[in-house]
Amino acid sequence: MSAKIISINISEKKGMRKKAVESAVIRDNYGIESDAHASEKWHRQISLLALESIKKMQDIGLKVGPGDFAENITTEGIVLMTLPIGTKMIIGEGIEVEVSQIGKLCHSRCAIYEQAGDCVMPREGIFVKVLKGGMIKKGDEIKVIK
Repeated sequence: MSAKIISINISEKKGMRKKAVESAVIRDNYGIESDAHASEKWHRQISLLALESIKKMQDIGLKVGPGDFAENITTEGIVLMTLPIGTKMIIGEGIEVEVSQIGKLCHSRCAIYEQAGDCVMPREGIFVKVLKGGMIKKGDEIKVIK
């Protein structure tokens, strides 16, 4: 199975669940337009989480889905947390990103953690910075190019 985008998710403000959109514009060294986390000032421009990770939380009874972990891009078919920092990927028609962080430290327990006693995003989510932007859409292929 090839890796692909299952969902593209954005939010106007930080700290809230993201809403799914069919497509989005990714800007060079910025992130996804209209998303609260996009910025030229840091390395966590876009967050990714695998559908396989979300399914782990569903398997313990949580009613969660793409965007509920505040990830920008929900993927399928790629084990994100095994990609080393510096790994490059091509998304869709030539968008190039580079892995800049694996996981994150949660400063406060999110609603998912409070509900389940666990959350996959801090361990299994990754962050990328944008080397070359463009338009992404649901279903686009993701290729690891190292």
